[in-house]
Amino acid sequence: MAKQALVMGIDVGGQTTKLGVVDARGNILYQSVISSLQRELSSYVEDITTAIKDLISQSENDGVIKGIGIGAPNGNYYKGTIEFAPNLKWAYDENGKPMVIFLANMIRDIIGIPVAITNDANAAAVGEMTYGIAKGMKDFIMITLGTGVGSGIVIDGKIVYGHDGFAGELGHTIIVRNGRQCNCGHKGCLETYTSATGVARTAREFLAERDEPSLLRELDPEKITSKDIYDAAKKGDKLALEIFEFTGKIMGEAFADFVAFSAPEAIILFGGLARSKEFLTEPILKSMNDNLLQMWKGKIRLLYSTLKDSDAAILGASALAWEL
Repeated sequence: MAKQALVMGIDVGGQTTKLGVVDARGNILYQSVISSLQRELSSYVEDITTAIKDLISQSENDGVIKGIGIGAPNGNYYKGTIEFAPNLKWAYDENGKPMVIFLANMIRDIIGIPVAITNDANAAAVGEMTYGIAKGMKDFIMITLGTGVGSGIVIDGKIVYGHDGFAGELGHTIIVRNGRQCNCGHKGCLETYTSATGVARTAREFLAERDEPSLLRELDPEKITSKDIYDAAKKGDKLALEIFEFTGKIMGEAFADFVAFSAPEAIILFGGLARSKEFLTEPILKSMNDNLLQMWKGKIRLLYSTLKDSDAAILGASALAWEL
């Protein structure tokens, strides 16, 4: 009796890389995680291929892995590359210049299985459309709020890749002219304000500019995380609540711009910062609707991923592999 076909989905994040073996029904049978913080590309490739081999061994009794799909920052679906990824240390050469990395070919040559790559936010969008809250939707925008801000744009049921494979870099639209310096080289990108690291940056600015008491003052400003701010907000900390208000306002302004070019049914938030929805939803919706053209006011839904953080990106990346 032939073994069932399986695929592997890999989510490359700024901090960690999550891997999962997936069956045809979308069940994640085995998972593992490695660090993404290696400085050398060779070290990262060694770590990820070792993790892939381990998962292949674990799943041998369940079926045969026919392909590997990868969601990665600046992943190019057309070329199988990661290009100029600002939040991956191993994506820079010894002179600090960003590289074009042919990761799909590297992994395929070592493992001997076909490999496809797409942008990590595109992978999350595919996962949500196939298994999550976007099931049945044909027009939506997925915004991933992690170390950076990514986006997957779905129009008429298809991911928008553009002519070169890079469409959908909404995290690098400029929301504050001459604003905060971004790792991409520009100033004022949405990512610098609404990523987990951007929110921590807001906290440091607020703490330096104001003298009101806050639970956040008990922490080392350089080590404050978005979770620290969430925890303080849960306790009613005024400054923490204002940080989320500020963040939500900026998100809403940006989302109103995004609606203007693709008229999505919904904007779906995914990633670590999306867990703070109780503090973000109201300011985002108010700001978005204040800035929408009349025909869209009150019509665009703001939703949150129904898949676990790791699952949506793994499932979405794995969906690429079924086509190989």
